[in-house]
Amino acid sequence: MGRDVKDLIIIGAGPAGITASIYAARKRLNFLVISEDIGGQTGWSGDIENYTGYQFITGPDLVNKFEEHMRRYDVLFKENERVLEVRKTGETVSVKTVKGEYTAKTAIIASGKKSRELGVPGEKEFKNRGLTYCATCDGPLFSGKEVAVIGGGNSALDAALQLIRIAKFVYIINIGPDLTGDPIMQEKLRESPIIKVLNNAHVTAVKGDKFVTGLKVRLPGSEETLNVQGIFIEIGLIPNAGMAPDVEKNKYGEIKVSAYNETNVPGIFAAGDVTDVPEKQIVIAAGEGSKAALGVFRYLNKTK
Repeated sequence: MGRDVKDLIIIGAGPAGITASIYAARKRLNFLVISEDIGGQTGWSGDIENYTGYQFITGPDLVNKFEEHMRRYDVLFKENERVLEVRKTGETVSVKTVKGEYTAKTAIIASGKKSRELGVPGEKEFKNRGLTYCATCDGPLFSGKEVAVIGGGNSALDAALQLIRIAKFVYIINIGPDLTGDPIMQEKLRESPIIKVLNNAHVTAVKGDKFVTGLKVRLPGSEETLNVQGIFIEIGLIPNAGMAPDVEKNKYGEIKVSAYNETNVPGIFAAGDVTDVPEKQIVIAAGEGSKAALGVFRYLNKTK
């Protein structure tokens, strides 16, 4: 193999990818990390109270800790570079990006997930004009305004908890009969006088002029327009797995992995939220990243 063929390419720099890079560095592997950003979904999180070692830390602060740890090892990192395709060709893995092509003996796909869209009229027109998918990123822009959070799970409740410190009033628009987020988060929201939960509610359209001015919602027996200036969509995530067409996926589009983070393609591993590992948590993604890197190390030792 040529001198430009690395031992490993890690795709993604969220908790799984960064942890994999730290383990790969400690194993003295010749590797490269490629990612569009640093931190992934962790950077969108508000208050984190369940990451071991930190009784309380914000998502952006935890991302800074992750990056600081990774940079200690002088990791070769291609940032702001989107991966287009990952394929096994002969004995090597080819990774094509918007900027070029890289080759390695192995790869770890740790590309996480992206926000699911509502698919209603006005959504695309008002994206970044009052409609957003990240309360942590954009919440401060809506100080003193009335806003709506779409969703009923943990991500929606986390967004609402962030927004009650900023906004004038917060609606939670939940398609189901009850919220499904953690009970402790629901309890905190019930304590707030500026929260209103609308269950069995279906969003039908986003209204606005230059920016968002309202949200049309269908309720049991009625339809109304909420006069909100901000809309935060938190209805779930879709795996960023389309780059790997030969890798087996489950019905949700998640990459299927073994207990050793192996995919069905020898030499291609996967870790974190892009996989079918149950429970999408920061601490779980980090652990899966370490397992994947150790799996790569074991694989390389067997195939040399």
